[in-house]
Amino acid sequence: MNKFDLIIKNGLVILDSGEVKTDIAVKNGKIAAIGYDLGNAQNVIDADGLVVSPGMVDVHVHITDPGGVRADWEGYVTGTKSCAKGGVTSFIEMPLNQLPATVNAASIDKKYQAGKDKLYVDVASFGGLVPHNLNGGIQELDKAGVAAYKCFMTACGDPNIEGDFDRADDYTLYEGMKQIAKTGKILAIHAENGVIASGLAKAARARGETTLAQYVATRPVFTEVEAIRRAIYFAKITGCRIHICHVACPEGVVEVMKAREEGVDVTCETCLHYLYFVTDELDAIGMSTKCSPPIRDLAAKEGLWQQIFSGALLTVVSDHSPCSPDLKDKTNAFDAWGGISGVQNNVDIFFDEAVQKRGLSLKAFADLIAKKPAERFNLPTKGSITVGKDADLVLIKPNASYVLQASDLEYRNKFSPYVGKTINAQVAQTYLRGQLVYSQEGGVVEKPMGEYIYR
Repeated sequence: MNKFDLIIKNGLVILDSGEVKTDIAVKNGKIAAIGYDLGNAQNVIDADGLVVSPGMVDVHVHITDPGGVRADWEGYVTGTKSCAKGGVTSFIEMPLNQLPATVNAASIDKKYQAGKDKLYVDVASFGGLVPHNLNGGIQELDKAGVAAYKCFMTACGDPNIEGDFDRADDYTLYEGMKQIAKTGKILAIHAENGVIASGLAKAARARGETTLAQYVATRPVFTEVEAIRRAIYFAKITGCRIHICHVACPEGVVEVMKAREEGVDVTCETCLHYLYFVTDELDAIGMSTKCSPPIRDLAAKEGLWQQIFSGALLTVVSDHSPCSPDLKDKTNAFDAWGGISGVQNNVDIFFDEAVQKRGLSLKAFADLIAKKPAERFNLPTKGSITVGKDADLVLIKPNASYVLQASDLEYRNKFSPYVGKTINAQVAQTYLRGQLVYSQEGGVVEKPMGEYIYR
């Protein structure tokens, strides 16, 4: 009789203590043992030459089920298949872009029903903080099991579409933080001064400006830093735990670190695209690079890399924010949708850029993509290769070069700014709770095995 369901042998395994060549045994979806001579198993995988990392926990992903007028953007099937192929074994889904936005019990129930039997990886949910859910909506979302909350300090959504997301004005931010503080959960914040950014964009349009570089100039660093400072001050007053999303400038990270030293419970993330691209190349690549906050200059990029190595950043996320192609097919950057499709390539590109090109330790790599976000957002069965935790694993083939093609993408709409880029690492296999969900030989498995994570 087999002692285990699965043994992965001979891989370079990233443990909490660092990497070691060892074996991992899995039983009933959990990591059951780590070491040598573990016994027999129903399935044995030889991972010699591969790095075995905890699967990525991406705490910033947008899925548009139920889509409504956005049904052709990104559904659960294509979105979670992309994650499986890319080594992302669990993610927290944002409460906007889908219709209705996730802001109360009724809307989150529609979200859960929309994903039933469609998930190829595990999914937790953000609840939204908007002006119209201060009277009970936050508490409803807490009872429904959201992992955390999300708000925008700048314009978002479409006011002409019923049920779309809306920005949090200062009163909503203050009152919402007071209520969220009582749940003990985190408020994740898109921090930009939208009033100034909108005014600068209006002036740029009047001057006839159209390029991506000119768009970036309308969202200068100070518009990000000012909003981060304001959010931190409100958190200090209310006692709310907060997380600053997609920080695009090192100055924003500095504000977070100052606040942490003062005792404020705040963390922050950056995105792969801020570590990979710079403003000067955006117009040559095209509208697939437009996002908000924008991709900044080389100095900002290098500053963020320094903060990766210093430990100032909690995690590196995709902020996977897809749309239909027509919304990117614009000649004027100010008219194009702002969002980047990238969740499928966070693991392989970040491994290549951070570990292989810049010498980040494997332990720090795993901490950034898995352990620290899982701990921060209280996903206790996720994030590390530890006995008793879910056997969520990604097997990475190092120094294995390939050029990303649009046909490689599992997204519903197969475009991404990373298409055409040479990536010198590959995801060989992905396991979700001990079950193979992707392999290079067989692709993504047919049967969805993902589950919702309720808190």
